[in-house]
Amino acid sequence: MANEKFDTQNVFGQGDKNDAYAQYFIGQSYLKNLVSADDNVNVNVGNVTFEPGCRNDWHIHHNGYQILLVTGGEGWYQENGKPAQLLHPGDVVTIHDGVKHWHGATKDSWFSHVAITTGTSEWLEPVSDAAYDALSKD
Repeated sequence: MANEKFDTQNVFGQGDKNDAYAQYFIGQSYLKNLVSADDNVNVNVGNVTFEPGCRNDWHIHHNGYQILLVTGGEGWYQENGKPAQLLHPGDVVTIHDGVKHWHGATKDSWFSHVAITTGTSEWLEPVSDAAYDALSKD
């Protein structure tokens, strides 16, 4: 999906370059914080936008979980040991405590999801180019 069409779907907006987490991404991502944890709210909510081909590294959420609400474009979600799932607007992914996974855009589309996250993240190895390039929408 082209950026111009994608921008009309990205209801929360692209946000700023995700420089704070850039070391855990291949390609450019953007982050718009919607709710940040404080003493009275123990959940982070952010709109994460991925340029085509961008994906995050394998990671695990400890002492919490993550819920992804897909809002635009096309992307991938994969749990360790399982096939990757192609994601579209309206899809919801629930990631339980301790599950190794990654998510990101397809090669030819922008992708955006709202991430609702609690706990801490353990960042692991990157998703290899070979594994990513082998993914097929067919």
